[in-house]
Amino acid sequence: MNTVVADITYRAMLGRKRILLLVLLPLALIGVAGLLRLIGGSSEDTAVTLMKTFAIGTILPLLGLIAGTGVIAPEIEDGTIMHLLSKPISRPVITFTKFVVAASLMAVFAAVPTFIAAFLVVRTESGVAYGFALGALFAGVAYAAVFLLLGVVTRHAVTVGVIYALVWEGLVGGYVPGARKFSIQQWAQSIADQVSSSAFFKADVPIGFAVPAMVIVTVAALLIAGQRLRGLSLTGDE
Repeated sequence: MNTVVADITYRAMLGRKRILLLVLLPLALIGVAGLLRLIGGSSEDTAVTLMKTFAIGTILPLLGLIAGTGVIAPEIEDGTIMHLLSKPISRPVITFTKFVVAASLMAVFAAVPTFIAAFLVVRTESGVAYGFALGALFAGVAYAAVFLLLGVVTRHAVTVGVIYALVWEGLVGGYVPGARKFSIQQWAQSIADQVSSSAFFKADVPIGFAVPAMVIVTVAALLIAGQRLRGLSLTGDE
């Protein structure tokens, strides 16, 4: 990891309009949870539904898209990435540093708000808050890697990412039984299910498949992104 690259990337992410989305999306989740608490909807069943459909199913992939593409795609689009690539820094180090920044943003803006939202609704009952927060953390890391890769391989990373998040993760991965094993949000639910003892929640993907798949996808995405970045440095193409 290169601290200079990390510092530049943090300042770029926290100083752009993306920070508004990084803040507003989790605030929306917490706001809904607080509203449910106020109107007496603080049941365990309600908390699980909110976490599955809104926190993990909607907010998490959108945050992953913002963080993962945001750390590198704008630099490739405007050509400023070539200045960084001209420095004596290995391409895998640049890729890994960008990934660490994106993953840390996911921890702060996805995992922590997920815990707060679940805690507001159901406190620590049945470990729902802890389970979904942990699931959001690990899935957030995977999303950061996948969307970082998209940011490197295509200039239409946001468009492709939205289609992936809405069509694959939201529709296919959520409702087609065979495809659920290949959905990051389903892997997140598997981790949550391991921690939570809620009777209202049962993951569809075995934890023995979810964790290795999450690791493989994350590592593969980073390796491919590093190779693609090396190609950019040689050709000068955006």
